[in-house]
Amino acid sequence: MALLGVVYRQYRGAFLAVLLLNLLGAGLGIGLIAFINQKLIVATGGAGGVLPGFIALLLVLMAVTLAGQLALTLLGHHFVWRLRGEFIKRMLDTRLERLEQIGNAELLAGVTSDVRNITVAFVRLPELLQGVILTLASAVYLAWLSPKMMLITALWVAVTLVGSWLLVSRVYRHLADTREAESRLYADYQTLIEGRKELTLNRTRAAQIYQQVYQANAREYRHHIVRADTFHLSAVNWSNIMMLGAIGMAFWMANGLGWADTAVAATYSLTLLFLRTPLLAAVGALPTLLSAQVAYRKLEAFDLAPWQPGFAPVQAPADWHTLELRNLCFDYSDGGFRVGPINLTLRRGERVFLIGGNGSGKSTLALLLTGLYTPHSGEILLDGQPVTAAMMPDYRSLFSAVFTDVHLFDRLIDAQGAPADPARVDAWLQRLQMATRLRLAGNQVLSLSLSKGQSKRLALLLAACEGRDILLLDEWAADQDPHFRRVFYHEILPWLSAEGKTVLAISHDDHYFAQADRLLEMRAGQLSELRGEAREQASRDAVSRTGEPVGHP
Repeated sequence: MALLGVVYRQYRGAFLAVLLLNLLGAGLGIGLIAFINQKLIVATGGAGGVLPGFIALLLVLMAVTLAGQLALTLLGHHFVWRLRGEFIKRMLDTRLERLEQIGNAELLAGVTSDVRNITVAFVRLPELLQGVILTLASAVYLAWLSPKMMLITALWVAVTLVGSWLLVSRVYRHLADTREAESRLYADYQTLIEGRKELTLNRTRAAQIYQQVYQANAREYRHHIVRADTFHLSAVNWSNIMMLGAIGMAFWMANGLGWADTAVAATYSLTLLFLRTPLLAAVGALPTLLSAQVAYRKLEAFDLAPWQPGFAPVQAPADWHTLELRNLCFDYSDGGFRVGPINLTLRRGERVFLIGGNGSGKSTLALLLTGLYTPHSGEILLDGQPVTAAMMPDYRSLFSAVFTDVHLFDRLIDAQGAPADPARVDAWLQRLQMATRLRLAGNQVLSLSLSKGQSKRLALLLAACEGRDILLLDEWAADQDPHFRRVFYHEILPWLSAEGKTVLAISHDDHYFAQADRLLEMRAGQLSELRGEAREQASRDAVSRTGEPVGHP
């Protein structure tokens, strides 16, 4: 299995040590059977000193077997801990476009369901490993007792294993389908949770989603999981009955065919009984290991960024003067919309407003400007020097942003990640009129249960504390009341300018366009700057306006 190969490569020494422990346990198990055969079955009389040796061997076997199983379990849990951490880190390092292509439901299923399945598999892995090792060791011992009986027994066990594998392979296929159905269920859960207000209002839509979407996906999941369990139970029962049959075959070969005496037949039966439990456990563990294989392949199919330990330090460019987008183009993968070519130059300390209708490309331009989207052509220049891919992390550290789908963090930090300056926090709390609404403990926000407008204010506080040079505000004032909207445009923006910050605000507040140093407009993926009469017209009528292409000043 690919998963075991990864474990071996990452923990080669520990894996080999665990394997040796399990081999030792298997050897002791066979030794115990040989001891029973030679001292308790074959030997007659004078067995007074046998019992202490038997008990001692039993205790040693128990200790070694337990140590081998615990060591493998600990190794598995450490691997899963590392796998989960690497998956999260790779998500953090992956391009935003790729994460959006995968989707929230798939990522959530990966970090929860897939990682959980891998964890369960490693808990059951000792059972599989012990079953395989004991089977091989027992085969060697039985061949030493009677090669002819071993040959027939091996054929019998081979038929047992082939039958089990055919059944288990069906389990694997249904588990793969179960994983796909589970992804769709996660998407349904996301719809139900995020759309709970609308679904409470519209019971017809709630019934449609529940009966036609969720129930269909749930029935498909149930179908595949029931089939997987059915084939799994069939494999276990098949193995169980066939192992009992092997015991009868051993006595028939010994007594009916005369290939061995009764003592050898008894040893064969004892060994097969000894093997029955670990072999059935191994067959029972296979579905969890197959689920883990499905989960691991699913995680790999996400095609996240390669694993990189730690976070490389970033250093925002200092004392820059101009930021230029030159012939920047971006095409969505479905081929339905193109942004660009974009030509734009921003100067340090400017207040720039960006306007445009829904779907005009404003948010895409913001993501390109901040380096969150990678342009398909064109380049970004800082003071005339191209920003290369290697420089992009430093370039991104120029920006703080408050997007429309704002996410709130509960720690106020500065540009270096340290707790934000309390004096700066207090000053901004007063500016945002949030001093009595936010409960803080040091730099931690104790409650994030805020209205939409208050959430935007907290997001602006988080961005302001970071102290970065450029602040992107995506329709920030849309959720504010008229009074505070005026405060934002007439007081907060001037405060930011006084601090030397460059502000790019996506806005539809045509009454406040005069507060901008420059006014830009997006239409159908094309950027233009409004000047003179066009800008005046935009302030009078936010819908009917014309623009002229933005040049390179």
